[in-house]
Amino acid sequence: MAQETVGAAARLGDGTEKAAAGRRLVEVDALRGFALGGILLVNVLVMAGPYGAIGADPREGGADLVAHWLVVAFAEGKFYLLFSFLFGYSFTLQMGSAVRAGARFTPRMLRRLLGLFVIGALHATLLYTGDILMTYALLGLILFAARNTSVARARRAALWLYGAVSALLLLAGIGMLLADDPASEAELREQVAELTAAYRGDAADVIGANLRALPEALAAVLLVGGLVVAAFLAGFAAGKRQLLSGTAERRGRLRRMCAIGLAVGLPGAVVMAAGTVGPLSDRWELLSYAVGIATAPALSLAYAAGLLLWFGTPRGARTAARLAPAGRMALTNYLLQSLVMAMVFTGYGLGLYGRVGTAATVCGALVLYGAQLWAGGRLLRRCRLGPVEWVLRALTVGGRPSNVRDTGHAART
Repeated sequence: MAQETVGAAARLGDGTEKAAAGRRLVEVDALRGFALGGILLVNVLVMAGPYGAIGADPREGGADLVAHWLVVAFAEGKFYLLFSFLFGYSFTLQMGSAVRAGARFTPRMLRRLLGLFVIGALHATLLYTGDILMTYALLGLILFAARNTSVARARRAALWLYGAVSALLLLAGIGMLLADDPASEAELREQVAELTAAYRGDAADVIGANLRALPEALAAVLLVGGLVVAAFLAGFAAGKRQLLSGTAERRGRLRRMCAIGLAVGLPGAVVMAAGTVGPLSDRWELLSYAVGIATAPALSLAYAAGLLLWFGTPRGARTAARLAPAGRMALTNYLLQSLVMAMVFTGYGLGLYGRVGTAATVCGALVLYGAQLWAGGRLLRRCRLGPVEWVLRALTVGGRPSNVRDTGHAART
């Protein structure tokens, strides 16, 4: 049933209405700004201590255990799919932007993907090995190659990819459940000690640990890459149909999608958290993770549909206006999040790696996210682009774009 939600996301915009050429879609920016907060909640647990990367801390209890459980259940695996969907949707806006500018799309997009890869490589080496920018740059080439495909074929490919990867993960989880050799406590203690020593060390130790972790991070990309491409293609199909324009006419469909997404996604989220954080034993971890990932698109869809419904109300429109600036400069905010976390948790700064409880870490991340929402609104009153967005835009167009605010500028989401 979760497979239906991938197709539903791509079918929502089957109407004939089109966004006005050049109009920036606040809904795209607001959804991206929302997803940015969820990604931060997941990433901060990985950067704050060793157990964020290798499993639940056996000493965790009380508020820390609850916070970890909630993040795994409701954020892990859900927000990067929403972000990936929006990447595919925005790809169609980039195509339209090139047409309006009278520019060739191919060199612009290839330069953009190259710029993303370089920024991502620096990010992964210096700050955070869980970088998504390199993944988007590499897998974005698949989306680029499929740019002339029909909406129907993009939908089918998204469904097949999603189903195949989910099935492989479920089979691997069943295999782990039947195996007799879960990681020993001694092995886990050794991993914890190595990571703690590295990330509390000096800058060279931190970079060395990041470089050693890159092969495993790239392997994880191969594991979930099909899901990312599926989300790209679903977003691409939705973008071709202008899913996020004229949602007021589709509120009934949005309500149904939200209800179905919650019905499918919430049980999967509970299973994922139970196997990853507890109370299920370690041998259930991969299978419960696979169940969570297989149902994650449903919960991502519920989040998006629910927010679009909310954005259509007067109070919701104000919420969208607060979220949109963060989404417009999502690249800058994403990198800034990693920089702040590195300064707090690694030897670059305070060296608090493994020393802060999960609940306090999550609260700190929420404070950081709130500060980004506030600062983004202030900055974009004067500028069109965030600083890193400006650099990427310059690489994309092969020139020096203006960064003076212009309320009538074209959509470059």
